[in-house]
Amino acid sequence: MKTAIIYYSYTGKTKAISEKKARKEKADLIEVKDLKHRSVFSAYVFGSLASMMKKKAKVQPISCDLSTYDRIIIAVPLWAGSPASPFHNIVKMLPAGKPVEVIITSGSGDSSGCKEKVKECIAAQGARMTKYLDVKTS
Repeated sequence: MKTAIIYYSYTGKTKAISEKKARKEKADLIEVKDLKHRSVFSAYVFGSLASMMKKKAKVQPISCDLSTYDRIIIAVPLWAGSPASPFHNIVKMLPAGKPVEVIITSGSGDSSGCKEKVKECIAAQGARMTKYLDVKTS
């Protein structure tokens, strides 16, 4: 089974988790990079606002065809109770009908409040969430 882990990481914690999982699962690792080099203040204030409003981020072009994968795992941090805005860029890339697993990282390890929002975003793209995992990063 061919697996892709596509992730966004601001602090490097989600990246480390994604790299470890990719090694374990022998998965391809795809990083989504924000074009804005945000300060901590900007990331958590303006980035959090964009996340809550379900806005996409300005990211480097991603040239991968997710339809070639049997399994897709998305890993992003939680910002203000919502997945970081690059999550919405990733969701727009999802092929219809694909099973998608989601990993939400946070200092508290509790993203349960956004689970249904995440599921709805993925379903609106025609894919289906098969697994949702909270990972505590601190």
